[in-house]
Amino acid sequence: MHNNIDTDNLTVQHEKDNNRFTMAINGEIAKVVYKLDQDKMFLTYSEVPIKLRGKGYGKELVEGTFEQLTKEGYKAVAVCSYIKAVARRSEKWNSIIE
Repeated sequence: MHNNIDTDNLTVQHEKDNNRFTMAINGEIAKVVYKLDQDKMFLTYSEVPIKLRGKGYGKELVEGTFEQLTKEGYKAVAVCSYIKAVARRSEKWNSIIE
């Protein structure tokens, strides 16, 4: 899939105090919200600002979230339907997401 986004400058940040992962895009904030239960993160909600939707940022955000939480030793449980869809379409992530 071809998209016109520059992923080099997009970084997913883990805001542990707010139970979310965020990605700053042109002054806007996209986010994945989770609930933590022991070592599992239940990824309950994802949001990309309206004017940025349909450009591939959501997929970058979700995959970056998977990368970050895996590095930190957590397991992911996809609750949000969009997060589930991204995981299912990815060979890398479909086997690790519950």
